[in-house]
Amino acid sequence: MKGLELVAKAMKMEEVERIPWIPFVGCHAGELIGTTATEYLKSTDLIVKGAKAAVEKYNPDGIPVTFDLQIEAEALGCKLNWEDDNPPAVISHPLSEGTKLEDLKVPCSCKARIPVVMEATRRLKDEYPDLAIYGLITGPFTLALHLMGTDVFMKMFEDPDYLHSVMKFCTDVSKFMAGNYIESGADVVAVVDPMTSQIDPMSFETFVSPYVTDLFDFIRDAGALSSFFVCGNAEQNIEVMCDCKPDNVSIDENIPLDFVKKIALEKGVSFGGNMKLTVVLLMGTTEDSQRDALECMDIGGKKGFLLAPGCDLPMATPAENLEAVAELVHNELLQGELRASEAKGSSVEKLDLAGHWDDSKVVIDVITLDSSSCAPCQYMVKAVEIAAEKYGDNVVWKEHRIKEKEGVQMMATLGVQNIPTIVMDGELEFISQIPPVEKIQDRIDVYLKNKN
Repeated sequence: MKGLELVAKAMKMEEVERIPWIPFVGCHAGELIGTTATEYLKSTDLIVKGAKAAVEKYNPDGIPVTFDLQIEAEALGCKLNWEDDNPPAVISHPLSEGTKLEDLKVPCSCKARIPVVMEATRRLKDEYPDLAIYGLITGPFTLALHLMGTDVFMKMFEDPDYLHSVMKFCTDVSKFMAGNYIESGADVVAVVDPMTSQIDPMSFETFVSPYVTDLFDFIRDAGALSSFFVCGNAEQNIEVMCDCKPDNVSIDENIPLDFVKKIALEKGVSFGGNMKLTVVLLMGTTEDSQRDALECMDIGGKKGFLLAPGCDLPMATPAENLEAVAELVHNELLQGELRASEAKGSSVEKLDLAGHWDDSKVVIDVITLDSSSCAPCQYMVKAVEIAAEKYGDNVVWKEHRIKEKEGVQMMATLGVQNIPTIVMDGELEFISQIPPVEKIQDRIDVYLKNKN
């Protein structure tokens, strides 16, 4: 069966003969063709070339055009910081810096890098008519945070009417992008809204559900399939996500796949994920990658499940690990052999933190995927940076990225289970929730008082 047919069948909750495989290649596709993320994400030719390289290597059933949650923000006036090995990061927030909401307009199709990705979509669909082409758009809540900064959380309580106005505008932008992707040939529109992991279900139902439900209706009426993509510890919001009626929800390793499966199937929504990005695909072996994929496949089953990495693949992910997953997906004999073989346990060497602590200073460790590429991680790190400023040398803080071995070791040593997480003097304080600066400072004050 052709990849597009297989993806559509799975998303429509029909039994499939083989689980669909969707490698979420963003900048990693640039790595395959030897270019930087900055060069890659600014060029239609390079995006097409990279996606084609990924298709040839990974034999997928669907492929994203790209994975960049800053395209809309850039077109709306946000400034970006570009990196060679990550998508860019938003570093300015117009609505918190003097721009009025009424002065913002839904961008035209010619704005910033929008024409770059739409032309890439057209060319990839022409090249691969039998594959499910994914157009990824920034979800309304994450786009609101790009425009407002962390003021978005404060406005929930201080000025909810204003936040509703911002969400309505951001939804209009999302519809515009979804419509452009569909017209350009995208079969699936993935609404990627990682910042929704930072709010509780009641806030989600108030400030997110009405807008994304409208967005998914729009995508459905336009004849395309939809996916609702979240990363981070969004376990509390899976049910309300499904209630927004997307065709699919996709999650990362922060949420147990069996938990998502139970809720999604009860709600009649397909589900996808949640292969481990860093400790397996980035840092593991081909066997680690196949075992992780098989575990996901065995949990997911052949009704309503799509196998995928938990998020955008790190740029330096070894190609051989993804090729090994592709081989497994297409080879039932290999799956049987792997199930029959004895599983090999793996362990992470923990760090000696004897010299890490300080009797007079508060030591803050922020465990992230990578603040330069993960929006929730970026805003949590920024909150810690701002909170620590007034304490001078009395507070020291450091980000530990689990894209790196030291970050994985620190995560294991501190007992962190979800990212991003703020740890103070070894105590887990804020787990996968971005706190207001004042709350971070309140906790710092407690720790300093105890030291004195």
